[in-house]
Amino acid sequence: MLLDRYRQAIDDLFKKVRDTQTENIIKAGQIVADSVANGGCIFLSSICHHMEMDSIYRGGGPIFYKHFSYDLKIENDARKRDGAFPGADTQGAAARYALTQSNFRPGDVLFLSSVSGRTAKVVDLAYEAVKLGINVIAFTSMEYAAQVEPVHPSGKKLYEIATVTLDNCAPAAEAMLEVDGIEARFGAASGIASDYIMWSVTSVAVEKLLEKGITPGILKSANYPGGNDYNKTVIEPNYEKFGW
Repeated sequence: MLLDRYRQAIDDLFKKVRDTQTENIIKAGQIVADSVANGGCIFLSSICHHMEMDSIYRGGGPIFYKHFSYDLKIENDARKRDGAFPGADTQGAAARYALTQSNFRPGDVLFLSSVSGRTAKVVDLAYEAVKLGINVIAFTSMEYAAQVEPVHPSGKKLYEIATVTLDNCAPAAEAMLEVDGIEARFGAASGIASDYIMWSVTSVAVEKLLEKGITPGILKSANYPGGNDYNKTVIEPNYEKFGW
């Protein structure tokens, strides 16, 4: 059954993550804990098709994860023309502007993701963030990244810029399984692996904070009796005051 094959592929994927990424997961969790303990903020940008939303303001998750995104809106209805300015496929200036005009400070942490490792907007953001003293924790597929060329003007891919890189262990081009009668492979790996890694990093960060004598605010489910009141009267005020 395809179901059985898929389940085995996921078991194998998670095992590969555990076998190869535990050291970097611990490094990433330590960076998060140190940042929070020193008054820093932790920002999650788009991770593998918005898997970051499984970590932001979730029952059982920490209050200190906050979403970050930016967009540059251009209104121009002139006729189409050939040619473009050099570097038109990147938005380095926009990324730097977004970071400097947002609530970032040196020592903060920014999680972001490009499975291929070369997505121009993501690499721009990482490149500018590191220059500003922000810790960048990147999700990518190293197998995928090794098979593509960089497009960023720096000549670098995401893993060559990030403070810590977390390999989601997805195969090149994402999908895991060959299925008879279907040309494309089936079963994207990066999203479910990245969610697994993100919660693993979070478990390290929570433990490291407890070791520092800091009890991080862990949210309750807002739909469980008393959960919303607890979040609003205890967790949110503590976060505003202490950052955790």
